[in-house]
Amino acid sequence: MVPQPLVTLLVKLAVAASLASFLTRFGWFQRMLMREERTLSQRVQMALVCAVIFGAGVATRAMSNGYQAVDLGLEGSLVMGMLGGYVTGLLAGVLISVPAMLHGELMTMPLLAAVGVMGGLLRDLAPDKEFIWRFTPDPNLAIVRLLRKGDLRLPAFSIACVCVILVAELLRQTLAKVWPGKVFALEWSEAGGWGWVAVYATTLFATVLPIKIWNSNRNEKKLEQQQMRLNEARLAALSSQINPHFLFNTLNSVTALIRLDPEQARQVVQRLSKILRRLLRQQENLITLGEELSFIDDYLAIEMVRFGDKLRFVKEIDPATLDLLVPSMLLQPLVENSIRHGLASKVDGGTIRVRSLIAGGRLQILVEDDGVGIPEAKLATLFEHGIGVNNVNERLKVLFGAEYRMWIDSRLGEGTSTGIELPEQTSGSVVGVASLVGSG
Repeated sequence: MVPQPLVTLLVKLAVAASLASFLTRFGWFQRMLMREERTLSQRVQMALVCAVIFGAGVATRAMSNGYQAVDLGLEGSLVMGMLGGYVTGLLAGVLISVPAMLHGELMTMPLLAAVGVMGGLLRDLAPDKEFIWRFTPDPNLAIVRLLRKGDLRLPAFSIACVCVILVAELLRQTLAKVWPGKVFALEWSEAGGWGWVAVYATTLFATVLPIKIWNSNRNEKKLEQQQMRLNEARLAALSSQINPHFLFNTLNSVTALIRLDPEQARQVVQRLSKILRRLLRQQENLITLGEELSFIDDYLAIEMVRFGDKLRFVKEIDPATLDLLVPSMLLQPLVENSIRHGLASKVDGGTIRVRSLIAGGRLQILVEDDGVGIPEAKLATLFEHGIGVNNVNERLKVLFGAEYRMWIDSRLGEGTSTGIELPEQTSGSVVGVASLVGSG
């Protein structure tokens, strides 16, 4: 049969883990943990929040001696000192001790205040603030790290942390014996010395557990932020590949017109300058479909000067889709492909048709042409080797992850259809690129 004191110690560890996990559910607490340098008001706020949580356990224990395992006052004060410094540890210790003081345990406030300051001392001793999150009570792991990196600082700091935590428990046990009833401390009356080892070990791990759980959460958030920044950088790089490609092909059109019709060339340059000004002003990765279609109108006005009546453009747009958000420069590479690879080689030209509709709560956009079509062998590798198509697909992958679909259907001699399906989103439903980044 498991001794009752041992059950209490095991429950105490479970409570410590549960409280730490509970706090990570709140975004404001996660943001608090992500900061290493905090203002005075932020340190006070951190102490107040944790004092409420750990103080509630002290109050529960004080009102009912049957719930001794929920009292994590000493551990909470120490952790707050280690993470927030002297002010946080001292204030947290004082506030956490209030329920015990009201219960007549008058030495609790000096004890927890002193323990909070001891935690702040550990923070000051840390060669690097990141060491507070990385220290380990496992001597074997400390030795492994020492052998792997040859750096004594982290193992030495880990030993210092373990010693301070054990000294804090020793101080509590001593005060409880000198002033019975004035300080709460778990006691072990069975199994001799091994029982006291269990008590001290429980205090050690009840202090370490919250730090490790919160550090795991911090690492997850850091990875998410790094992935987000990586995706944003990747998106910017892909966008910068599209614009020069578009500019290069447009300037080719201007070059062809300069000798044949200087006036038309001037008009094309004016339209090109209008497009470039718009691109330079464009700061958002997402714009409305209406704005994107307006850009396409300007682009095709340039191309129609060159192709004349051979190039026809038809829009079949559902009015309900005009205010939905799409990536900027989404359609231009697809329209450009239709012109360059679908219609340019046809003697009689052809028609480009852009359609939009809402189906099943999702936005569908189709870019179709009645050009020469794409050979099946080339169609199979278009997403890997086609400059325009590949860039559009990669940008959609960065922005929407698995929430988008893009496909190309083509028949030789009949034409090509490129389809895109996106989540239906309006400007009010999107905070920024970060909220759209998917697993891609």
